[in-house]
Amino acid sequence: MYRPRIIPCLLLQGQGLVKTIKFSSPTYIGDPMHAVHLFNDYKADELLLLDINASIENRCISIDLVREIGEEANMPFSVGGGISTIDQIQQLIEVGAERVVLGSIAAVNPAFVREASQRFGRSTIVVCIDVKRTFLGKQKLVYQNAKKTANTDIFQFAKQMEAYGAGELLIQSVDRDGTFMGLDQELLFEITRQLSIPVTGIGGLSSIDEIKRAHHTLNLNGYGAGSLFVFQGKNRGVLINYPSSEELKLLF
Repeated sequence: MYRPRIIPCLLLQGQGLVKTIKFSSPTYIGDPMHAVHLFNDYKADELLLLDINASIENRCISIDLVREIGEEANMPFSVGGGISTIDQIQQLIEVGAERVVLGSIAAVNPAFVREASQRFGRSTIVVCIDVKRTFLGKQKLVYQNAKKTANTDIFQFAKQMEAYGAGELLIQSVDRDGTFMGLDQELLFEITRQLSIPVTGIGGLSSIDEIKRAHHTLNLNGYGAGSLFVFQGKNRGVLINYPSSEELKLLF
């Protein structure tokens, strides 16, 4: 069986790391460089770093911080947060990011994804689709840290991003973020069956064992998690962790 990537998702707020629950109530986790050093030691497949306030504050994730991470990280890493220009993408790649994650800009200006893909190649461009369900269960595309809602069908938008040159989609459930409730498998299955590009699911992952169970149905290219890799126990004590290579071999 193909082993999917297991990806710690680190959320930046200012110069620190935080973890949210349903995109709210951020809890301070620690220094991002310390976390990167630990994930180096754990030999993580990849890292995902997202600045959660950048788009709201109309700025890009810190180039200087990404440069520091690029100098420290031994694994591929992707970065996102407020990216809205070709120059910003160029700078982020130059300081070490393997890929950039486009979220809010893709929601408000989908054509930018096509421009970025044509300039840097499909493999460099990841589009993050944040999904929030209404009271009646309808799936809505949200952006700017779920503060705004787009009048766009989720599935049509996903197919549009593929057509515009996105190399991968991150499908993130706002309602499950930080809850350990499990992935939104219904949403992920419906999206992946309509696409041919890689998809990574994020939001609510309850355990490493859940990946094995879900993978038989979803067959995602990646499974991302925040809380699972920064907390331990019911009291959510901060403890950076990652499965060993032996544990991963047993799963796949």
